[in-house]
Amino acid sequence: MGKIAIVTDSNSGITQDEGRELGISILPMPFYINDVMYLEGITLSQEEFYEKLKNDEAISTSQPGPAEVCGLWDNLLEEYDEVVHIPMSSGLSAACDTATALSREYGGKVQVVNNQRISVTQRQSVLDALALRDVGKTAAEIKEVLEAEKMESSIYITLETLKYLKKGGRITPAAAAIGTVLNLKPVLQIQGEKLDAYAKVRGKKQAKKVMLKAMREDWDSRFKEYAEAGEMCLQMAYTGNKEEAEEFKNEVQAAFPGLDIHMDPLSLSVACHIGHGALAVACSKKVTVK
Repeated sequence: MGKIAIVTDSNSGITQDEGRELGISILPMPFYINDVMYLEGITLSQEEFYEKLKNDEAISTSQPGPAEVCGLWDNLLEEYDEVVHIPMSSGLSAACDTATALSREYGGKVQVVNNQRISVTQRQSVLDALALRDVGKTAAEIKEVLEAEKMESSIYITLETLKYLKKGGRITPAAAAIGTVLNLKPVLQIQGEKLDAYAKVRGKKQAKKVMLKAMREDWDSRFKEYAEAGEMCLQMAYTGNKEEAEEFKNEVQAAFPGLDIHMDPLSLSVACHIGHGALAVACSKKVTVK
């Protein structure tokens, strides 16, 4: 059985320290802030990011360069026979397409997984890859399983502010102004590829109710078979507002008694576009290892 290395990026929410504990490699996502490049989790912490965001500094997302990606793969292939690379969803970044193109030069030794995940659901894909590797699956087989189940996840997000949706051109300045006056809170969803609108409600309390109801419906219908088999994971994420997120976690726990809930800070690549104070509830199917 060949040795397989698992690679993901910092959008998974897995920190560099956690990556070392799991025995995987984490590519840090680069950010440009006032034209200076920072690397998530290495030269840019969550706290520093939100401080710069609060100060309206010019922040833009980027992707790891080909030299960084190939350099990591080359180093790993000195010790391992194959690499499974799990980037963030191709619908949210070009990083997946870039990695796929680069992998073609490696003669099948590098398998890039396009399984449409981000944040806590991407993290679950990494844990699934480790489980599949440990039962002897090849890199190609791991990619096949993860991509076959790529749509078996769901994320709902509500925001504190409409400022960043306006800034990114997702809503008009007029809509943002009206929404702010009326205290409208959008609920967004990621059902695979992209971030889309789901609902628009008055106030965050109502937004949390909408998210919980949507997750309950997914759990009881779309994912019912998996949930009954104990194959679903319940997850949460937030952008900088840990105390509020912990309070919401208690509400989610009450709605889903007896389930373990994993919670992480939301990926900074998403936080750039939605701002501080967001809350998310998510679920994803974990692979059945045979």
